[in-house]
Amino acid sequence: MMDTTPLRDAYRALLDAAATVADSGDTIPIRPAGEWNADQILAHVALVTAATITAVSSAATGATATYDNRIAQDTWTLERVIALAGSNAVLRDRIRIQADALCALGGPMLSEAELDTLVPVLLLSRGKALVDRPVPLRDLVAGLAEVELPGHTEQLLALLPEDARAEATN
Repeated sequence: MMDTTPLRDAYRALLDAAATVADSGDTIPIRPAGEWNADQILAHVALVTAATITAVSSAATGATATYDNRIAQDTWTLERVIALAGSNAVLRDRIRIQADALCALGGPMLSEAELDTLVPVLLLSRGKALVDRPVPLRDLVAGLAEVELPGHTEQLLALLPEDARAEATN
């Protein structure tokens, strides 16, 4: 059985950072070109989490599982998710519920054989392929906990002015 504690902790840290940014009302007004705002980051995480839930559910049913994060980086799709959610708070609630579902599915529900299922993965970041090969499902979930979510937590906190960022990380 996979221990989902690191995944739960990573989601908790991300959601805490998102709430801090939302509550601050004081974010850096000008971001470097191509950098997302808080809502876009949350929409991206919601899409990535949904894709991961799909891969986990597919593996659990014996269906062919795949993972492709390109749609989670598409600007039109991000804006559509934001518009449909209606608010930053709803995006955070969606991610919280998705995190609970993924932790339930990825932990006690899956056997070791299911966690070892090779999943064809295409993972892009800033237009560059980071992963383009089959990956064990457990590594896909672990990568979410160890790299993806912490990276977006830092990205959210970077939206805060330096003094607020220092306070949020202490």
